[in-house]
Amino acid sequence: MMTKDTPGGIKSPRGFGHRRLAGRTLNTMTAPTTIDSQDLSERLTSAAPPRVLDVRTPGEFETAHIAGAYNVPLDLLREHRDEIIRHLDEDVVLVCRSGQRAAQAEETLRTAGLDNVHILDGGITAWEAKGFAVNRGAQRWDLERQVRLVAGSLVLTSILGSIAAPKLKWLAAGVGGGLAFAALSNTCAMGMLLSKLPYNRGATCDAQTVVAQLVGSPDQKVG
Repeated sequence: MMTKDTPGGIKSPRGFGHRRLAGRTLNTMTAPTTIDSQDLSERLTSAAPPRVLDVRTPGEFETAHIAGAYNVPLDLLREHRDEIIRHLDEDVVLVCRSGQRAAQAEETLRTAGLDNVHILDGGITAWEAKGFAVNRGAQRWDLERQVRLVAGSLVLTSILGSIAAPKLKWLAAGVGGGLAFAALSNTCAMGMLLSKLPYNRGATCDAQTVVAQLVGSPDQKVG
């Protein structure tokens, strides 16, 4: 991996620089905004590791996550972005299952004025596929799998039910249209709704807890 000298004499990957935002000096990386698993692994053991924010649900995070990552669910990040970015002085790497939610989180943070934001290419799926370690807990279905189950069940039920009640076919049409819109807009309303279910939420999944973890010392990181 190419490196360049920083003012302090520390080697850092090419593309990482510095910028000042609201009186703070922040590390930044020029385009592309993605970072691959190998680069992230090396950065995590460097003298100035990035802050890894996992924007999946607490349930998904508990199943498997990168050691030292902070769990900041996407919906919470959107609602409290200004409060959260005040505690992000390092390079930030966003992680989700495959990259879709991380891309949405990146857009949210950049809109708020934070430029030191990058996305783990391929998400936790690529990280595991390349053999990098994760911390594991109780196994739960990831959000994308839950969406497929609910959407498929709704379509199947409505089609079968339309035999007796023809108007139910429009439910299947609505689900299909919603999935098409989700693909075109790179968003998923059904996924956001499912993320709020108790199955996907943790007892301490709130802005106060998340900010407290971000402010805490490195030895207070989650897992």
